[in-house]
Amino acid sequence: MKKTGFTTSIPIEVLLAAGRVPVDLNNLFITSERSQWLIDKAELEGFPRNICGWIKGIYAAVLESGIREIVAVTEGDCSNARALMEVLSLKGISAIPFAYPGDRNRESLRIEIEKLMEQFGASLEAVMEAKTRLDGIRRKVHEIDRLTWQENLVSGQENHYFQVATSDMNSDPDRFEEEIEGFLQAVVSRKPFREKIRLAYIGVPPIISDLYPFLESRGARVVFNETQRQFSMPYGITDLVEQYRAYTYPYDIFTRLEDITAEIEKRRVDAVIHYVQSFCFRQIEDMVVRRQLSLPVLTLEGDKPASLDARTRIRIESFLEMVREKS
Repeated sequence: MKKTGFTTSIPIEVLLAAGRVPVDLNNLFITSERSQWLIDKAELEGFPRNICGWIKGIYAAVLESGIREIVAVTEGDCSNARALMEVLSLKGISAIPFAYPGDRNRESLRIEIEKLMEQFGASLEAVMEAKTRLDGIRRKVHEIDRLTWQENLVSGQENHYFQVATSDMNSDPDRFEEEIEGFLQAVVSRKPFREKIRLAYIGVPPIISDLYPFLESRGARVVFNETQRQFSMPYGITDLVEQYRAYTYPYDIFTRLEDITAEIEKRRVDAVIHYVQSFCFRQIEDMVVRRQLSLPVLTLEGDKPASLDARTRIRIESFLEMVREKS
């Protein structure tokens, strides 16, 4: 089947209904063994140094993968997505725009989804059949999330992996579901984690490779991954349009904070790590986050794929010590 890439989470029900293989280009880039090389390749082709590493990585990953068709989210995600779409078109890549309406208007979102369905030739019946299939998988990932914060059986890294993978179901829903079921069977026999500090991770998924293991080595564990959880469509909504209207990531920071605040309280979180990507407009939202959240917040910035540097490790250790002393 033909692969269709996309720059951030979209209604993949449409792609599956159309017989396409969905590929989240972020996952394609960051899981590559040559992720740094991909960024270097993009810069050699002319991408500026002060452009988000994800955009550069996605560009090169698309060219390396042989994918010839992508959906670019031009509103509700990266402000550089439109330019990326234009540059890729010069390489013969077919680029289809999709926009999340800034005001979360139901009618506007319905029109965008219907345009996507028309573009791919997917019927509403087939789309809803695909949604029913995907929702079954999503519920199992929601159980992994529950086991993370309520039963303390799942690490922050594992929680991150399974939830972020729901953006494209690892390009193979059946195989991904088998992986989830195997994990659920194995994890119930574990002894619960006994960390001293429970953390919320908010912001885009990290480009840093070893953040979660480092936190756990210092007596802390992430029990809430904000954006990753949103990829899993956590609210169990049966209406397709409402599902993507309730999905908080593409919308304003205040919509996101409503969900963040509720989950922080429910999951008994002690402190928050806010990850921001270098050269991303979302860095500005950190000012709002710090004013709206009552818990201690540590802001971490990442640029290119790498492990934690010495300075960031020291900052994390100091932050966790401060939280430990206050608790």
